[in-house]
Amino acid sequence: QVQLVESGGGLVQAGGSLRLSCAASRSIFNNNAMGWFRQAPGKQRELVATITRGGTTDYADSVKGRFTISRVNVKTTVYLQMNSLKPEDTAVYYCNAVGATGWAKYDYWGQGTQVTVSS
Repeated sequence: QVQLVESGGGLVQAGGSLRLSCAASRSIFNNNAMGWFRQAPGKQRELVATITRGGTTDYADSVKGRFTISRVNVKTTVYLQMNSLKPEDTAVYYCNAVGATGWAKYDYWGQGTQVTVSS
């Protein structure tokens, strides 16, 4: 069963921080790299950060140095620490497993969590 539940979004001023959480079902979490995606109004969904089962991370250039992805195995939870937020980070953020293609492995998406950064 695919379960992905995102939380932690909110309204923050530019320069502020937020930490997002994604609770995933055990079968998904234990067997896959995980990623955070985001979709801004009128734009395509994009992948912003990934973490392998072994903890290797990768980031989109737009968030490198500001965002940190992590995973806690015992909680089957993936986090995204977002610092130095910019208005252009405003989007709905989603998590999903990341497949061999480098994109979301599952067609199912959770409800996402809204991040709004005011200038």
